[in-house]
Amino acid sequence: MALKLFRSTGYSSLLMPGESRVATHPSWLVFGASLWLAIACNVGLWRLLAGTAPDVRSALASVLLLGGANGVFLSMFGWRRTIRFAITVALLVGTLVACGLWSQQLPIEILWHGPSRSLLPAWTNFLRWQVLALVLVLAVLPIVWVWNHALRRVSGPAQARANLVGGVIAAVVFLAGVLAAG
Repeated sequence: MALKLFRSTGYSSLLMPGESRVATHPSWLVFGASLWLAIACNVGLWRLLAGTAPDVRSALASVLLLGGANGVFLSMFGWRRTIRFAITVALLVGTLVACGLWSQQLPIEILWHGPSRSLLPAWTNFLRWQVLALVLVLAVLPIVWVWNHALRRVSGPAQARANLVGGVIAAVVFLAGVLAAG
């Protein structure tokens, strides 16, 4: 009879040994959400692809401006416990502004030249299936994915460094967008 020093109880801990390597780093979530807001929620870019935008320069500048601004905002809240809430707020606001710009036929430049009218869509727009489908695709599905996605546990100083580096990179992207728009 062989001596068994350890036996399996079938109990698995809350954090398995390989789980910290499989889960996504919060900085990648910040990058993905910023990219989603800069491309999918960008009315200027979609108007350029549809052929109704005035020029390529302003559409590409809007991608850099929105991506950089969202990157800075989400980098401030890039901690494991706050990132999901920050992404949820950013996706909801970005989707509502995109719906408002699209339904009111407002140019994307109104975002940084000072809104003269309300950017949010009228409540009657939410009775149309097109706007509801847009909200579903731009906000609801990504929010569900973010809340069900596993995040890596990172130590405080390492996460602070990652947030600082991400914020600086996002600020550089934002400044490139300012230069491109100017």
